Amino acid sequence: MIKPVARINVIPNLPEPLRRLPELAYNLRWAWDHHLLSLFRRLDRDLWESTGHNPVLMLGSISQERLEAICKDGAFMAHLESACDSFDQYMADTDTWFNRQYGETLAKDRPTLAYFSMEFGLTECLQNYSGGLGILSGDHLKSASDLGLPLVGVGLLYQEGYFQQYLNADGYQQERYPINNYSTQPVILQRKPDGNPIIISVPLPGRQLHAQIWKVQVGRVPLFLLDTNIPLNERAEDRSLTDRLYGGDKRTRIRQEVLMGIGGIRALEALNLRPTICHMNEGHSAFLVLERVRQLMSEKGLSFQQAQVMTAASTVFTTHTPVPAGLERFGYDLIDEHFSDYYRSIGLTRDEFHNLGRENMGSYDLFSMAVFALKFSSGANGVARLHGEVSREMWNWVYPNVPVPEVPVGHVTNGVHVQTWVSTEMGTLLDRYLDPAWRTDEERPDIWEKVDSIPDTELWHTHERRRERLIAFARRRLKAQLISRGASQSEVHQADEVLNPEVLTIGFARRFATYKRATLLFQDIKRLSAILNNPDRPVQIIFAGKAHPHDTPGKDLIRQIVNIARLPEFRHSIVFLENYDMNIARHLVQGVDIWFNTPQRPKEASGTSGMKVIYNGGLNCSILDGWWDEGYSPEVGWAIGNGEEYPEEAWEQQNMIESNAIYNVLEKDIVPLYYQRGRDGLPREWIAKVKNSMRTLSPFFNTRRMVQEYTELYYMPAYANAAEMSKSKMKTGLEFAAWRENIEKVWNQVRIHQVELPERQIKVGTEVDVIAHVSLGSLSPDDVRVQIYYGGLTTSGEIGVDPGAVDMTPMKNNGNSGIFRFKGKITYESSGERGLSVRVLPNHPHLTTPFLPGLITWASSK
Repeated sequence: MIKPVARINVIPNLPEPLRRLPELAYNLRWAWDHHLLSLFRRLDRDLWESTGHNPVLMLGSISQERLEAICKDGAFMAHLESACDSFDQYMADTDTWFNRQYGETLAKDRPTLAYFSMEFGLTECLQNYSGGLGILSGDHLKSASDLGLPLVGVGLLYQEGYFQQYLNADGYQQERYPINNYSTQPVILQRKPDGNPIIISVPLPGRQLHAQIWKVQVGRVPLFLLDTNIPLNERAEDRSLTDRLYGGDKRTRIRQEVLMGIGGIRALEALNLRPTICHMNEGHSAFLVLERVRQLMSEKGLSFQQAQVMTAASTVFTTHTPVPAGLERFGYDLIDEHFSDYYRSIGLTRDEFHNLGRENMGSYDLFSMAVFALKFSSGANGVARLHGEVSREMWNWVYPNVPVPEVPVGHVTNGVHVQTWVSTEMGTLLDRYLDPAWRTDEERPDIWEKVDSIPDTELWHTHERRRERLIAFARRRLKAQLISRGASQSEVHQADEVLNPEVLTIGFARRFATYKRATLLFQDIKRLSAILNNPDRPVQIIFAGKAHPHDTPGKDLIRQIVNIARLPEFRHSIVFLENYDMNIARHLVQGVDIWFNTPQRPKEASGTSGMKVIYNGGLNCSILDGWWDEGYSPEVGWAIGNGEEYPEEAWEQQNMIESNAIYNVLEKDIVPLYYQRGRDGLPREWIAKVKNSMRTLSPFFNTRRMVQEYTELYYMPAYANAAEMSKSKMKTGLEFAAWRENIEKVWNQVRIHQVELPERQIKVGTEVDVIAHVSLGSLSPDDVRVQIYYGGLTTSGEIGVDPGAVDMTPMKNNGNSGIFRFKGKITYESSGERGLSVRVLPNHPHLTTPFLPGLITWASSK
């Protein structure tokens, strides 16, 4: 191949009246503003589709004749003017939720919140995502923009993205990796004033890895993505490091994560955007804390321990993994290979550095990114209520002797960005009957109460139109798949007859991991055939989803579904759509009647696909896992099972039981309700359930509420704490760090010698005085919290039924040096055998949780 001697960037030659189109195209506000999106579609509908909904590529491909004609189209120019006015108003608006909540507090010192994620799903034309984590990250940025948060995103830009899926003749997944051309995508290379790209570097063994920075503008929020495919990297393995998302071996992964974490902080520094708070969305970016520690040590002369305390105060960690096997871990050979020089530069020994992420795997240890993130965070959370409970159980070993419910991992339930996922038709209907604030304040319950005012006829017909569009879309996609696969002409023609726009339509689309059990519906083929092929009440199912390229069992699930769909009895009622992306997802969630989800509880951290159907008049039927465990009630959808959990040896039995539950709920509830029609042809009871779902679930399962919770529970408390610790040249923070270091050294001196109870049998409602004799060694009573811990007893005789804790107050010294008496009161409001103990915890105004690993002392039961 011949290399060029120079590169020339060719840009669209737009007439003056259209000069603002590139500005609109390069800001992804159009991805959730229907008015802007329809402007680009109106420019050239065929080109909009052929470019993959990419307005930047579209502007570079459209003919000059078409552009000249558009300038003379009065309707289009009026649309353009209106779109620009709306865009300008949005971008300039300062009356945002964040400013209303925190504007006065932050008048002199506005924070920079940095959100790190391995993937971002913003729009289908920017293939920088694989699935749910990326879509959530994209929705997070969009809501942060809507709310006016001073937030920036940080990640990697992948030359080949995740992968494009296609199926061979046997239905087995194949992968292709087309090259993304950044010059025709909505990304802008960040340059220095002299026009040269801004370059950052991170250490790799024996060399520096260099990366340039691209910006994606997401409304008011910038997203910065790092790219190593530049000539400065002499090795091909370095240039290709950012080729693929979740590709390569463990060495590739650790280097990608070094780039995102350490390189991400250095990129923000190069852009003059030093973050005040860092949010690690999963553990992939956790190495960022090392760079923040190094900065503090270098610039402020701090020790590692001091810098760790200061860094942790301003760092937040979200875990998305409900099973230990899914966590990111590295062998110590890779850690030593990549961090030997780094950990020496921050004053740590090999063992000290290893211990920061050490996780015992039985006969060996690994470096866990999640453990590492937990030790450097002031706040950690799961992504649904049930996932919070699972996470506290999973991470209990990091906090020995802390009761599971008190392990310091909270939860913020995921949501979806409503304007991205609601259909244009449903949005227009809601505009007519709801307060217009449903588009900007969707977290308000009062807005959704008005759903009852929507006439049943209009709601149903709006949903029917979207189902018709889904079926037409599915037929086109299926036909294209068959042609690509080399199918016969008769098979291609039959694609026009699959599915029926008037039939109850089920959607199942997600990552094809085995625990998600995509084939659970096929446990009893004859029974399923009877349900789907009932001549009076037929049902049809549309599947979509990708398996990881290395997940052979996941690929086999896809193959099974595709081959079942080829059977004569299912040829017209089951379809698998290849290459699942945001475009397919949008058609599905906007058009299906029922969204199915069948994970093995409790392995689904949250799941957000089912949330999207809420806003489009669809209903959910799911295992009680993830978000549906807290969203479900009989008025808003259907549950599969009652939240049972099965051991591994019973999984086969579980599949049988829960597949039968699916058939039962279809036969007895879902199908009859859907086809129960009045004289006007409307399924009134079904529509009532849809309205219940929209009214009840819409205010909560959105990212506007979610990002508000992150701000109120994590970002701003961390900001306030870190700001206080930074005052007076970090005097407060250094004092806190010294206190932390001391208390960890002397905590073994803490002992509870005696617990006094006046009597062992009391009446309900009686106050019980408890006195504890505690030896604190060199600590003072102000350094600790002494608590009564009480509650009902489990079958194993432990306090675990409705437990509670009450602080005790210090009494005078009882005469023995270092021994103090603490007194507290409790009251039991019901009868029965109860348990009681006393514990000692660290106490300091700057502790965000009293539960620190290894720092808890309990009264002995002997």
